[in-house]
This record gives sequence, structure tokens and C-alpha cells, in this order.
Amino acid sequence: MIQFEWLWAFGFLPLPYFVRLLLPAAQTVEDAALRVPFINDFATESTTMQTVSNRNWILIFALIAWLCLILAASRPQWLGEHIEIPVSGRDLLLAVDLSGSMQVEDFTIINRSVDRLTATKYVAKDFIAKRKGDRLGLILFGRNAYLQTPLTFDTHTVNTLLQESAIGLAGKETAIGDAIGLAIKRLQDKSVSSRVLILLTDGANTAGEITPIKAAELAAEQGLKIYTIGIGADEMTRYSIFGAQRFNPSSELDEKTLTAIAEKTNGKYFRARNTEELNEIYQILDQLEPVEQESKSFRPVTALYYWPLSFALIITALIILLRNRGVFR
Repeated sequence: MIQFEWLWAFGFLPLPYFVRLLLPAAQTVEDAALRVPFINDFATESTTMQTVSNRNWILIFALIAWLCLILAASRPQWLGEHIEIPVSGRDLLLAVDLSGSMQVEDFTIINRSVDRLTATKYVAKDFIAKRKGDRLGLILFGRNAYLQTPLTFDTHTVNTLLQESAIGLAGKETAIGDAIGLAIKRLQDKSVSSRVLILLTDGANTAGEITPIKAAELAAEQGLKIYTIGIGADEMTRYSIFGAQRFNPSSELDEKTLTAIAEKTNGKYFRARNTEELNEIYQILDQLEPVEQESKSFRPVTALYYWPLSFALIITALIILLRNRGVFR
């Protein structure tokens, strides 16, 4: 439907009429090359009728142009159909480790070995798409922690930037404490009912300005709930000239600290040894932090003022052109 934002603009419609009443009509003076006392005798009835007709057409065109200007000034808008937006009142940040150890290929996707970051992207994609109603943000951390995506309802952009992330982009080391500290800074809105951080890493804190435990204590004071995910297989086989050797690729994973972080903030620690377990963890998180069903609606608004404004300018230009060519006098 069409609505007019400034209906009071239609009060100016009779303005030309009042101007005509209050101001005297302009006197038209035409200097002739030859003055003849009986010049009126040369005027025919058809000429007089044509002059009157031309003036009427000018008046009609001018009134149409004025009406179009008033329409443009009233700000006409097209209101689209109602669009429902689920809103949960929750801020949720994903913190993903991009340190060098994330390049270990101990995960499998469709019978193909992939590194830990690729598996994280693969599983997190569906989780992000389901977060309708949450304001979602993305933190990438290695030696340093960076806010890649500020809190937004645009889950598509969050997923796109996660998929574009690369190992080593934030440095080769791991600053878990700084990632939590950055999340605290970005989740300080007192009006939000719930603040959640999901932190995924495959190692221990080896860099940063603040320790993970101290950061967790600050998070608990701010009411920030942290779910931690330790990622990496427990066992891999390496083949060499000495034969097959089994080793633990997750020997550097600090599960004790990750568990303490979760407990201090009323969250939970999860262990993901393969793609299936990682997918199950995100499904559990969906249950622990469900999206509320309440929603708000809005109607998209499209401005239409430029149509009557353009029409008014075209009519005005047409009147000027015809008068210059002698069609209207």
C-alpha cells in the first residue's frame, strides 16, 4: 500500500489561488513595430479563441506540475508486506582458533582428510544459519584476537567471513585469554538478557596479555556464559621408514583450563575428536541455547517521491519549451 509521510504538505495545494488573489496580475506590455489606432480590427475571432485556449492549457499544465510537487513534498512511500523477525534478546559470539596447530589433518569429511579449521567451518555453517533471532558475532584469534564481525542479525555475513578465514591469519600462537577479554568488551550491553561465548581451540594459552582464568573470572562478573570446545583427535598414525607410529596430535590441548573457564562462567566444556562429535556438540548447543519463538515484524519502505518530482520537472520543461517556440503565448 501507499502512505504519505507528511500529509500536512497537502495544505499547500490552494497556495497558487491565494497568491492570485493577493497579488496583482502582471501587466503584459508588447511593443509593436507599427502602432495602428484600429489594430483591434485586424484581430479575428479565431485568433482570440486560440489565445484563450493556449492560456487554458498553460494553466492546466501548471496545475498538474504543482500537484506533482505537492505529492513529492508529502513523501509518498510504498509499504511492503509484513516480514517476521524472530528476536531472542541474546548476544552470541563465536571465537575460533586460527593458530598454526589448526592445520593438523585429523578430521574427516565425506571420507576425505581435512584440517581442524576446515572441519570447524563445515560444522559451524549449519549452526550459524539456525541462529535466527540472535545477534551473532565472530572473533578470530591466534597470537592476537580480532573482532572479525561485530554483533549482527546478518548470519549470512558471519558465515561468509568465517569461511574466508585462514590458518595463521591472527598469528601462529594461541591467546585464549585475549579472545575472552575481547568478547567481554563487545558484550557489555546491560539491556541484553543473555550473553554467550562459544570458544573453540585445539591448544593451550601461549600468548596474550591476560590469562584465561582471569578472563573467565571477569566474564563471570559480567554475566557472560562461555561454552568451550577442545578440538583434535586423540590418536593418529604416522608412517615413516621406521614403520607406523601412533601419537597424540592433541597433546598440547589444555582441557583442564578449558573446563575451568566453562565452570566459572556457568557454561560447559565439550571435547570434539572427530567431525561427528563436533556436529553433535553444536546440536547440544542448540538445545542449551535455543532460539526463542517470539518475533517482531517490520514492513520494508520504498520511497516514491522521485516519480511525481520527475513528472513535475518534465511538465515545467515542456511549458518553457513550447513558450519559447511560440506555441503558447
